[in-house]
Amino acid sequence: MSQFFHLHPDNPQQRLLKQAVQIIQRGGVVVYPTDSGYALACHLGDKAAHDRILRIRQIDGDHHFTLMCRDLSELSLFAKVDNTAFRLIKNNTPGAYTFILKGTKEVPRRFLNDKKKTIGLRIPQNRIALALLEELGEPLMSTSLLLPGQEFAESDPEEMRSQLEKQVDLILHGGIIAEAPTTVVDLSDGEPVIVREGLGDVQPFR
Repeated sequence: MSQFFHLHPDNPQQRLLKQAVQIIQRGGVVVYPTDSGYALACHLGDKAAHDRILRIRQIDGDHHFTLMCRDLSELSLFAKVDNTAFRLIKNNTPGAYTFILKGTKEVPRRFLNDKKKTIGLRIPQNRIALALLEELGEPLMSTSLLLPGQEFAESDPEEMRSQLEKQVDLILHGGIIAEAPTTVVDLSDGEPVIVREGLGDVQPFR
């Protein structure tokens, strides 16, 4: 049976964040809010938790996960970022963007694109997500909460609870958040390439 925490969207309770981090560090799978909708997440180094997410979403190991980072210092630890890419990312984060970059050796190989050795990275705007990452002190491995057979990600945590309470360890309720996919920008080969137009403004990358 999963735990269910109601968090204030602007001032999330520190006590509950600490408990959430303990669950993640013990190998838990959590549902949490981001600026682009709810997501499933686990500790970066926990393969068993990662495998549980694959089973929940019924996807294979080739699925591209995103590394959720609290700030630019984490991003540069887990990805190779040249000066041009760094300036672009700095000027547009936090925000609704996913940046594709070449991963460093800090990223487990199972999360890297087989051919290009890239990883998607994000610095979210959502205050609960940022507070959780700050308390954790390291990135979260994350993927959108798109359940099998559904076209759109879940937006209502109460509905998530009825579907997932026996499959995840914790649901962080931060209000109803409709899915709004991020803008995906590939910065792995120098010049920015817009892979998907989403919530983030594409103009800075044209």
